[in-house]
Amino acid sequence: MRMRCDAPTETKRQLEDILTEVNWTRISRRYFGKSSSWMYNKLNEIDGNGGTGGFTEAERERLRGALRDLAARLCRTADNFK
Repeated sequence: MRMRCDAPTETKRQLEDILTEVNWTRISRRYFGKSSSWMYNKLNEIDGNGGTGGFTEAERERLRGALRDLAARLCRTADNFK
């Protein structure tokens, strides 16, 4: 069964507050060394062949770290903005 890309997934629900604010392509390339399609498949919980997929636990931990790093960079930039 092929999942629609716009269907809400558990991953998207967890990221709902920032989903449209973050450049997921940049996150994918910078923190994972992967393509944008890889990231969007992960967000949509598909494996790229139309089957089910999603982030592994190791990938979830890496994404948590990426979001924390981005948050810290945003805070530093805000603090230094004059």
